[in-house]
Amino acid sequence: MRPVRLGMVGGGSGAFIGAIHRIAARMDGRFVLVAGALSSDPARAAASAAELGIRSYADFAEMARAEAAREDGIEAVSIVTPNHLHAAPAAAFLRAGIHVICDKPLAATPEQAREIAEAARSSGARFFLTHNYCAMPMVREARALVAEGALGEIRLVQAEYLQGWLADRTDSKQAEWRTDPARAGAGAIGDIGTHAWQLAQFVTGQTPASLSADLSSMVPDRAVDDDARIALRYASGAKGGIWVSQVAVGQENGLSLRVFGTQAALEWRLSDSERLILSPKDGPARILTRAQDRSASSRTPPGHPEGYLEGFSNLYRDIADIIHGDSSLLDRVPGLDAGLSGMAFITAAQTSSARDGAWIEVAP
Repeated sequence: MRPVRLGMVGGGSGAFIGAIHRIAARMDGRFVLVAGALSSDPARAAASAAELGIRSYADFAEMARAEAAREDGIEAVSIVTPNHLHAAPAAAFLRAGIHVICDKPLAATPEQAREIAEAARSSGARFFLTHNYCAMPMVREARALVAEGALGEIRLVQAEYLQGWLADRTDSKQAEWRTDPARAGAGAIGDIGTHAWQLAQFVTGQTPASLSADLSSMVPDRAVDDDARIALRYASGAKGGIWVSQVAVGQENGLSLRVFGTQAALEWRLSDSERLILSPKDGPARILTRAQDRSASSRTPPGHPEGYLEGFSNLYRDIADIIHGDSSLLDRVPGLDAGLSGMAFITAAQTSSARDGAWIEVAP
């Protein structure tokens, strides 16, 4: 299969998530990076592009115009900028007919999210959102088990995402923009809470109808939330909860999901991502591994661990196949609807917390 010609906005020299996306995109040979507007500083952008051996642009608008006009121009672009810089480039490339692969969350504000949505709905190009954890094999297996009725009727859903890296004030580059409401839009609920929200939604196939949230800024003078406790109500009658924190000392990247039904329960943890625990009501728990995975997402034999990078790569592989015409994969790759749902989650949580935990409907 011919590699998809890829561009990138953001992700210049030293950028964490840009490097992750580049590794993921080339892992299966489905993409070739050929152009980029890698920094808002033209000199840094040019230097970063030279290191990668790609065409360099001083800004994304110029890149969208020029690449759309080239016979060998990019077919897709990865947007790996801070949240407030997602909307303008995403809209520009969608209007130019170029597929967009965007890091989560969708945007920093509802207005920016609407700008992306309007551009996506009027474009012939597709929009993808890189919630990488839902592309891990055992998460996809968990989804298949729920869909085939192995758990019975869903009663309880609990998702957690705990980190401790922001337990104190820090001047790191990653912390600087994530704790700035103008650039991030939200704190922990946007940065990691949207992952927990999307993971629970992806596995259960259900979206909560309403929520009650208690958001806290535990580090003095921090302008965004760094801890959130959120109760969920589903239209089906199920109840749920999300706890996300970036001040949980000792926690590195503690993402987990538990789903309880009338017939069985399942549990998955990122720290042991290749194992899924299925606990029937009337029998012993079973530990499922990648040997039982039905999603064909793996690259190595069971017992040869895959993880964070492979989750991103699974998305890029599926996105390439979708671009080449395989629409059967659309239901397992997050897109505009997942992004709008995440933004609705952020807005509802912020509104609820401001109203002392009032129950708020979640409406995209």
